[in-house]
Amino acid sequence: MPSVAFLSTDNLEDFFVYDELLVPHFNQKGWNVETVSWHTNSENWSRFDYVIVRSTWDYQQYADAFVACLKKIDASDATLLNPLRLMQWNIEKHYLKDLECTGIPIVKTIWESTFNNDVINKAFDEFNSDTIVIKPVLSANADDTFKLERETWKESAGVLSNTFEHRGFMIQPFLSNIVEEGEYSLFYFGGAFSHAIRKVPQKGDFRVQEEHGGSLQTVSVDNVQLAIAEKALSAMPCNALYARVDLVRQDDNWAIMELELIEPSLYFNLDEDSPVRFVEALLTFHEAATNK
Repeated sequence: MPSVAFLSTDNLEDFFVYDELLVPHFNQKGWNVETVSWHTNSENWSRFDYVIVRSTWDYQQYADAFVACLKKIDASDATLLNPLRLMQWNIEKHYLKDLECTGIPIVKTIWESTFNNDVINKAFDEFNSDTIVIKPVLSANADDTFKLERETWKESAGVLSNTFEHRGFMIQPFLSNIVEEGEYSLFYFGGAFSHAIRKVPQKGDFRVQEEHGGSLQTVSVDNVQLAIAEKALSAMPCNALYARVDLVRQDDNWAIMELELIEPSLYFNLDEDSPVRFVEALLTFHEAATNK
């Protein structure tokens, strides 16, 4: 019986996880599924045919250990998905520079490695905006993400210095469209479009994640959004089993906020056919690999 491990973490009490919706569909195809924490040190990864990175939602706190775990899995007999080199490319948001170099629109970004007050003051001027957002280049779940106002940001200077003193970070203009219209996520399984959702932050917040009170709904997307998303997929170093492309409206045009290839929630709960599409994508991958 073929077997799959969903790579997870030790404690998911504060998160919404929907990967269990895949299990009945795998079982119907004769596949066994287990969920295993990436923190485990004694697992024999070779007993699985595939290890699929899913809800490893604390990896950003232990990035070196997480990558070491991925390398250990990759060196086993199991096939790691997404592929290791794709996740290594995606783990820091510098990959957005690669997308931009191919002509793909991304949210305007200033990249920095050393924190000081001048960097923040210049960002307000460069973006001609009174509100900006600063976050680490290696982050998830909106951890250590700050919305700053030109007139009051220095009240947080000490916290910001402690947070970014030894980390690369990125600064972007705050896009009011995120609050008003929301952020769109387009999901691809095996390179094929599956479904899309719109995420809107709760009143008074700017973070769209469910864990921060964001509301979500399925939506249709237009050809422009699809074209940008698919151009981003074509710019990846290799193909992905799953990908999530997050788009926002910037200056009345669509721009990529993130291309998520490591552990994005895929919101199987919002599209009842999406679990089947995901399972079929893996089965297609497996058949192609078996017939090589």
